[in-house]
Amino acid sequence: MSVAVAQPVCVAFDVTANARAHADLVYAAGARVVVFPELSLTGYEMTAPELDPADDRLRPLVVACAETGSVALVGAPVAGRCIAKLAVTGSGTRVVYRKLYLGGAEPARFVAGDAPAVLAVDGWRLGLAICKDAGVPEHAAATMALGCDAYVVGSAKQPDEVALQDERARRVATGYGVWVAVASYAGSTGSGEYAPAAGCSGIWRPDGTLAARAGAGVGEVVRTAFERAPERASRNFSESN
Repeated sequence: MSVAVAQPVCVAFDVTANARAHADLVYAAGARVVVFPELSLTGYEMTAPELDPADDRLRPLVVACAETGSVALVGAPVAGRCIAKLAVTGSGTRVVYRKLYLGGAEPARFVAGDAPAVLAVDGWRLGLAICKDAGVPEHAAATMALGCDAYVVGSAKQPDEVALQDERARRVATGYGVWVAVASYAGSTGSGEYAPAAGCSGIWRPDGTLAARAGAGVGEVVRTAFERAPERASRNFSESN
């Protein structure tokens, strides 16, 4: 299965502009799954209004997914004061995960989700994570206990945190024998503290080696094909999320 990580241009609070930028990268990626950073549709803004998945401003992104057959995993604040990951397809948008481990200024604004989550795409089970989640071993353990082939992270990091971002990804990949994809902001995350942001999104193989790596540039997108190890190909997991 082809998977891409993307570093979109981000305008603080401007869902319309950001959805269009996401759509452009979905077209450019040519991948079945395209992963975007934390709060990617609003920018990393503690005061961004909650986004309804049915919001018509997301239509360009829905159309892009319809025309490419892609699933876009994007970030936004949603009802219940949660930082969420949403899955966008040609059929529409739905919330698939709410961040469990909040960091920095987030607890003053947001509420943690209540459970780990997995999204099934073409028989692949994608464990879902947002930024700090990936640094909490209990999160990976609880998510992997659901049965996963990969761990997919939307992140926001500063340039001096690239090594930390990489270390977390390798730890999960080698610890559980799964693919890991991390989409991290580049350039500005909007008007927030991460400006410039780290970029350097990447995809790691189950042995911890890099399969694809973006640079620090805004608008970059890289992809690779997930392949099953023989011992994982025979595993049968439920397709329920």
